[in-house]
Amino acid sequence: MTVPAADGARGAGVAAALRRFRGGYGRLLEWVVGALMVLLFVEVTAGVVFRMAGHSLIWYDEVASVLLAWLTYSGSALASVRRAHIGCPEVVDMMPPGARRMVNIAAQLVVIAFFVVLGYVGVSIMPILAGDSMVSLPWVPMNFVQSVIPVSAALIVVAEFTYLVDLVVAAPQSGGPGGVALADGLH
Repeated sequence: MTVPAADGARGAGVAAALRRFRGGYGRLLEWVVGALMVLLFVEVTAGVVFRMAGHSLIWYDEVASVLLAWLTYSGSALASVRRAHIGCPEVVDMMPPGARRMVNIAAQLVVIAFFVVLGYVGVSIMPILAGDSMVSLPWVPMNFVQSVIPVSAALIVVAEFTYLVDLVVAAPQSGGPGGVALADGLH
């Protein structure tokens, strides 16, 4: 099947725009993850120094746990942008291009659906946590602490959606990859 030149040019323009968006989005997430790593390092180092000086900070281990959760979830969003999540693409890669494309699209839809549900559940628990706060820092609401779940789910959905658009817009080529594979990068 051949794709008309106008459709091919439009698809190439969309693909280029998505690559630029993902590049900027990835750099933003790199800064967020880097900042969280620095914060976690400084916070844990301060906790150790104060403990060795005999003046333990009562809040440092709880804050370190929260920072680690935020770092983990933000890092997961960055991994989605880079297609660096673990995967097993060998079976899909053996399929003919049309089937490969359909399986990749279905897989993207499942991933997006999972994170939409996770984000929805994350938002739905916010009212339940409305009156709770951290134990060692009672002025920090648990809503803020747990907001990492819907925030990171939204970040991941954005990243995965851009790849879904790539898969849908990319014209399957005979003998070619059939769009952007789920296994691009390390995925």
